[in-house]
Amino acid sequence: MYKTVEQTAAEIGMPEHQVLQYIYAGRIKAVHDGEHFLINSAQFDTYHQQLERIKEEIEIWKNTPIPEDVDIKDED
Repeated sequence: MYKTVEQTAAEIGMPEHQVLQYIYAGRIKAVHDGEHFLINSAQFDTYHQQLERIKEEIEIWKNTPIPEDVDIKDED
């Protein structure tokens, strides 16, 4: 499915000008129909999968308790 720059920017959470910069730099593949750039949204499937995996890893990291340090001694 092809989407406009505005739709793609909203979907991936980037400003429109940054999406255009990525298109001009070749980092996002797009088709120019004479007036607008059309972007195939399937190229972002891996991006979304990696983003979800990173979010899950961050949640696991946040929920992991900090182990007690074995060198701490209570000298009261």
